[in-house]
Amino acid sequence: MAKAGNVEAYISENSFWKEGLIRLRELVLETNLEETIKWGQPTYTLGKKNVLAIGAFKGHFGIWFFNGALLNDPENVLTNAQEGKTKATRQLRFTSPEDIDEAIVRNLIQQAVNNQKMGREVTIDPKREVSIPDELAQNFSNDDELKRRFHDLTPGRQRDYAEYISTAKQSKTKQRRLDKIIPMIKKGIGLNDKYQK
Repeated sequence: MAKAGNVEAYISENSFWKEGLIRLRELVLETNLEETIKWGQPTYTLGKKNVLAIGAFKGHFGIWFFNGALLNDPENVLTNAQEGKTKATRQLRFTSPEDIDEAIVRNLIQQAVNNQKMGREVTIDPKREVSIPDELAQNFSNDDELKRRFHDLTPGRQRDYAEYISTAKQSKTKQRRLDKIIPMIKKGIGLNDKYQK
């Protein structure tokens, strides 16, 4: 599916979840957030800071909050998409438009807006040590330029590459991934740079 150029096109392209996406959008637009498209999905910002986004997926549609870990969630409706990995973002998922409790959604949206206005954001320790997988370390011992360029990357980009290798289950997959990332590292680009604007 081609990336949508505007929110209306995005909703039309996701017709299975159209009714739910329209309702979530209406709730978000009750605020003073600015609507845009980022990463191909409707994203809502305040002062150029990402606050929340809405999206459609194969089995659900929903809203996610970029600093959702700061939200008060007494109904326990927010989920962490990748437990143990995702620190800030939280999702509110639905499988039917009838599942949308507008009072709960409005409350979470307003909390997110208020937090952004106050400058509250989840802080992630950038100095967290990067665990270099053995396969990557072996390449460093044979290639000084690769090692130097890797250590020139930001800690976040280093972690992305390290996790990309270490999460592969089979050695042939690890090797295929190494073959892919070594030229990228030498160019000084991050694994996920193409997804960022």
